Amino acid sequence: MSFVKKLFRWSRGRQKSGYDKMLLCGAFWPIKFDVYLLKFPKGSEIPPHTDLVKDGQHYRLNIVLKKADIGGEFICSSLIFETERIKLFRPDISKHQVSKVEKGNRYILSIGWIKNKI
Repeated sequence: MSFVKKLFRWSRGRQKSGYDKMLLCGAFWPIKFDVYLLKFPKGSEIPPHTDLVKDGQHYRLNIVLKKADIGGEFICSSLIFETERIKLFRPDISKHQVSKVEKGNRYILSIGWIKNKI
């Protein structure tokens, strides 16, 4: 599907584990980046994984807009920066996951970019 056709439309997350994503914006040049709204309804989760990239270093900044009432916790092997609602990490080298949402919905603003190696 083309980039424009993905804008502002809900689709299933890549992990096929019950969460949905909506592309809000992105670009391929001069820096490859994307911005997604992620929705984790009750029962959704993401198993442990890494997100490989062909070239460069992948960074992702997740901002928790709404926590789930129970569950839906982000777990990462190595965070660059963390507060209760802000998580900055390297998804290409850090194993990460989201625990099962047991009650309520979880919403995340997720901003990712690829930094080219110099």
